[in-house]
Amino acid sequence: MKTVVVDKIASVAQHNDLGSELRLSKDVPCEEGVLVAARVLNNKSRYNQLELTSGRMATVTQGDVIVGALGHRKALRGYSGHLPASLEPGDTIQLLNIGGVLGVCDSANPDVGAPFDCEVLGTVLTFPYLGERIGVPARAGHSVLDDEPVIDTQGVPVIALSGTCMDSGKTAAACAIVSRLRHLGLDVAACKATGVSLRRDVLAMEDAGAGSTMIFSDFGIVATTEKNGRELTRALLTGLARNKPDVIVLELGDGLLGAYGVGAILSDEAIRDALTVVILCANDPVSAWGGVELLRREFNVEPAVVTGPATDNDVGVQQIDERTSLPAINALSNGVALGDKVAALLKRESA
Repeated sequence: MKTVVVDKIASVAQHNDLGSELRLSKDVPCEEGVLVAARVLNNKSRYNQLELTSGRMATVTQGDVIVGALGHRKALRGYSGHLPASLEPGDTIQLLNIGGVLGVCDSANPDVGAPFDCEVLGTVLTFPYLGERIGVPARAGHSVLDDEPVIDTQGVPVIALSGTCMDSGKTAAACAIVSRLRHLGLDVAACKATGVSLRRDVLAMEDAGAGSTMIFSDFGIVATTEKNGRELTRALLTGLARNKPDVIVLELGDGLLGAYGVGAILSDEAIRDALTVVILCANDPVSAWGGVELLRREFNVEPAVVTGPATDNDVGVQQIDERTSLPAINALSNGVALGDKVAALLKRESA
């Protein structure tokens, strides 16, 4: 066991009460969510920030000692990487995302450049036994995900946002809806069920007026998959419904064909039955048409509205209307209209 002073603690570790001086073990369990300390070995001019436990973004520089969590990532527009099979102090791994996920990078998108290389210093230890200096590996999250969680929304309506790809406007649309429903007097809860650990999106929903929020990493999952997406969504919806908000806004990160488990979620009949309104976020008219077809044919889901960059001007709106027979509303320029449309759909469903 050795002591190290750290410079930056990533948001993936936010549920751990960590100070700047930490005790480390040389034994590194290569399991998802295990917190490790690492020294940054290079500088970057792009994609060079880390989301801290405070939610602030901090620039990472060569020599920084950071705390992150072991995990994997399968991002189309970022880094793709896997959980290492074994690690020991001195080994090199990569920082796979802004939220602090550490693993072995397999592929990088040219837009973000090569990742940060990090020298493993050791496993962060926590000391849960009062009066005893017995350290155990610290892990992300504050709860453990049940193997077969039930879903019980207690009659609270759920608005789900799914996208054709990452960066398709899901969070912008979720925030517009949260803001408008709050202005209409509703108590809104919100969550993000899939993706890779980063609290920025749920923090944006809180800023928009969500009274309570949750994210999959609350359960110690740093990147979702087809294997755990269904269980996480059930647990998140059930957890938020306990406080009986008026409505829950559910963001499904990544895309319908991504590797983070959206398909498994929408294939779950109990989850589909809990969804009151489904909104598709699309990057362009072709993906809007394809996303609507996927929802209808593969998942037996009828989307209510299309939004996202595909609706940035009247050309896209007209094409979506002609090809899908669905209303298209832009969340950035017509956020109030989008929120009012959702409010009207909720009122119709409750009538």
